Amino acid sequence: MLDREGFRPNVGIILINTRNEVWWGKRVREHSWQFPQGGIKFGETPEQAMYRELEEEVGLRAEHVKIIGRTRDWLRYEVPDHFIKREIRGHYKGQKQIWFLLRMVGRDCDVNLRMTEHPEFDAWRWHDYWVPLDVVIEFKRDVYQRALQELSRFLSRPTQHVPPQHNTARYLRQTHASRKPDEPSTEKTKPDNE
Repeated sequence: MLDREGFRPNVGIILINTRNEVWWGKRVREHSWQFPQGGIKFGETPEQAMYRELEEEVGLRAEHVKIIGRTRDWLRYEVPDHFIKREIRGHYKGQKQIWFLLRMVGRDCDVNLRMTEHPEFDAWRWHDYWVPLDVVIEFKRDVYQRALQELSRFLSRPTQHVPPQHNTARYLRQTHASRKPDEPSTEKTKPDNE
């Protein structure tokens, strides 16, 4: 199901624990990490699709999470041609996503990555809210940054994103909320070799 512009409706899920750490999944047989996400089926609302994808990919049900917020509008990314199946090239352009911020109210042991015959993830971990973008496939990085930034307003302790400087690791990082907007950050970044 594509819209008129060639984007497939999709949901993205940022799942946080009580420490505002995000659930970070390692894709099966790959060295990339990402948030759970998936397509919206015909007749589904974004919220219904989110709960279905959460159960299929992470093994969590509605009683294991609480919705904290969602993005106001669709966030889009284009998929490079070499990732698109030949038969849909020219029609399919990419994904448009509504992102949900969920708080885990269940336990870590409720996570089950083997809910389907074809799991998305083979490992997972909790990570700081501002996840490293260099382990996310490149064409999704901007959407991840925008989703994390927009949804950070729902966290119990507000965080801000400062775009990385050139020649530094691509990390989304938290800045001190007490810093004035024009005041330089005193925050130190990790060297690339750590």
